[in-house]
Amino acid sequence: MIMHKNPTYIEQIHNWEELSVRSCEKILPAKGARLLGRILMILLVLFIIILLLPWRQTIPGRGTVTALRPQDRPQTVQNQIGGRIERWAVSEGQEVKKGDTILVISETSQSYFDPEYPQRLSEQLQAKRGSDTANLQKIRATKAQIEALNKGLRFQLQAAENKVKQAQNYVDIDQADLVAVQNFFNTSKARLDRYEQGYKNGLFSLTDIETRRLKLQEDRAKVISQENKLNNSKQNLLNARIDLDNIKAKYQETYAKALSDLGSALSGRAGVQGDIAKLRNDIANLNVRRNLYAVRAPQSGFVVKTMKAGIGENIKEGESVATLQPKNPQVAAEIYVSAMDVPLILDTSDVRLQFEGWPSIQFSGWPSVAVGTFAGKVFSIDKVSSSGGKYRLLVKQQYPVPANDEQWPEQLRQGSGVYARVILRSVPLWYEIWRQLNGFPPSLEKEPEDGKGKDSEKEKK
Repeated sequence: MIMHKNPTYIEQIHNWEELSVRSCEKILPAKGARLLGRILMILLVLFIIILLLPWRQTIPGRGTVTALRPQDRPQTVQNQIGGRIERWAVSEGQEVKKGDTILVISETSQSYFDPEYPQRLSEQLQAKRGSDTANLQKIRATKAQIEALNKGLRFQLQAAENKVKQAQNYVDIDQADLVAVQNFFNTSKARLDRYEQGYKNGLFSLTDIETRRLKLQEDRAKVISQENKLNNSKQNLLNARIDLDNIKAKYQETYAKALSDLGSALSGRAGVQGDIAKLRNDIANLNVRRNLYAVRAPQSGFVVKTMKAGIGENIKEGESVATLQPKNPQVAAEIYVSAMDVPLILDTSDVRLQFEGWPSIQFSGWPSVAVGTFAGKVFSIDKVSSSGGKYRLLVKQQYPVPANDEQWPEQLRQGSGVYARVILRSVPLWYEIWRQLNGFPPSLEKEPEDGKGKDSEKEKK
């Protein structure tokens, strides 16, 4: 009765029933919740496994391609003398060999304008050599004169000394004769005294006394004569000694003059020899200078750029005229790393390089799966920091090249960019994430010594 009285109510109940059926069809069954839980669990396990995966620590660095040896790096070619550009023998980008002419210049110094300047120097040299010969002859003549003086002096000295000795002998003889005559005189005087005494006593006659008196006068005359003779002998001895001293003084004067002439000749020859050496030096310098009119390549390579242009332009001494890139350089990578990472890098550390212009895919933690990168070895580490507080590393190509790697491209040009990663030890991924979040440096611990590590250590030894 109610249904008949209120038919709209029954219709509402049917509508609610249909709505409930539709809602139940859209609700997930109970097994869908279990599936979602399994998916989340699998993702969690995968995340934990990924955190436990090994991660290779690296030190990044950027730099440029350079040459390992200084002589392989780009250099400037300089002219050693100033001059005027007459001709360019090369063009930019051209390959040259060692000794090839790059530039020809002409003379601009007034001292070398004379085209016959070498001949003039040769004539001066010949004249100086003639003066040297004359001085040499004078030296020989002076030495011969000194030798002759020495010989003449010996003879004159010997003769003068003999005269002195002879005069001394005469003096000695006259002194002995004087003593004898004086003795005779004294004897005659004593006899005369005795005779006079005897005459007084009547023992002698007046004739005897007069005879003794005459004898005493004769002996007195002999004494006087001998004294005069002795004085003459002494005077002759003095004259002989004076002659000897005169000979010595005259020889000293002549000998000193000869020595002065010898010294002047030696000094003149030394000066001439100095002038000869200077002229020979000037001639050699002139020959070298004329060879420098052609600026030549110091080594084989390519002319990258010319610093001067045109013909007739004056260039100074030691001015750069061109830039030369040596041929077949031993390339290396010049990279810069942070000062915090330098203590972790060894001279034997491995490096992975990514050159600009070479397509590559590089994974920081898994360098083994990187594509387009090349192997390198640290060659040297600067002892002082460069500008910006970073340290420079020189990385060379690794020899022998690893089996899974390739040699560095031959097309590499110095100055091109390079990105490098210095390879360190392996750590779990969770440790690397924790290290990066805390800003810690890479680990300093060594690799575990497994069989492979031992083999590598043996290879290094």
